[in-house]
Amino acid sequence: MITRSVSRPVLRKALLAALLSSATLLSACASTGGAEGDTAYVARDVESLYRAAKSRLDRGDLKLAAGLFDEVERQHPYSPWARRAQLMSAFAYYADRDYTKAIASAQRFLSIHPGNREAPYAYYLIAMSYYEQISDVERDQAITRQALAALTEITRRYPRSEYAADARLKIDLVNDHLAGKEMEIGRFYERSGQWLAAQLRFRNVTENYQTTSHTPEALFRLTESALALGIPEEAKRYAAVLGANYPGNEWYERAYDLMQEYEPALVGG
Repeated sequence: MITRSVSRPVLRKALLAALLSSATLLSACASTGGAEGDTAYVARDVESLYRAAKSRLDRGDLKLAAGLFDEVERQHPYSPWARRAQLMSAFAYYADRDYTKAIASAQRFLSIHPGNREAPYAYYLIAMSYYEQISDVERDQAITRQALAALTEITRRYPRSEYAADARLKIDLVNDHLAGKEMEIGRFYERSGQWLAAQLRFRNVTENYQTTSHTPEALFRLTESALALGIPEEAKRYAAVLGANYPGNEWYERAYDLMQEYEPALVGG
């Protein structure tokens, strides 16, 4: 399973940095005061409503904070505060692990303000909302692919941003996860004696996820399945690629032993 322990501090720090200048401007318009008695869905002036939402967020009352930020947008859709509230709402939902609403809020922000300076953060928030839902390799990987697409979109749109740098690291982890899923299915086919189906999965790893940690095993499994299918020359080629690229790897040692057992002449024994 992919580790995501640093995501939340990074996102919170990024949010605070992204919102600092405009939040200062907006705060100058508001009076100081507490957020007592704040209840969503009660009509009030935009400054106190936004202040109440921010106070709830700071206190960790994430669900209510998100609802209050949504109220800012609903009650005052044309104010400068509404744009800020959309992004803050998305972050509050994300922090509360309500990923569906976080994605919806961030996407709404982007649909209304596609060229905003904080658009990269909104894309990153969407990507992280998918990324944190990635499950183990035994489950369906639809969310994993959505995470990959969202992370890739960040690197495409904002290649020099701090979000792109983090996205690239996570893309490597996501690809490794997807390769692990292919390996899990391929091994299942092997156990079932479905060697052709197994080969397709292992070949997909070597062709589309060749920089992942699963490639050496995939080459071994291709060697193994080629022998099972009665294609020793193909098995020899896979073993040779494995030896050339991973000479000290345990999977090469296993492939070498397997080839020796099958026919020593194939590996020069």
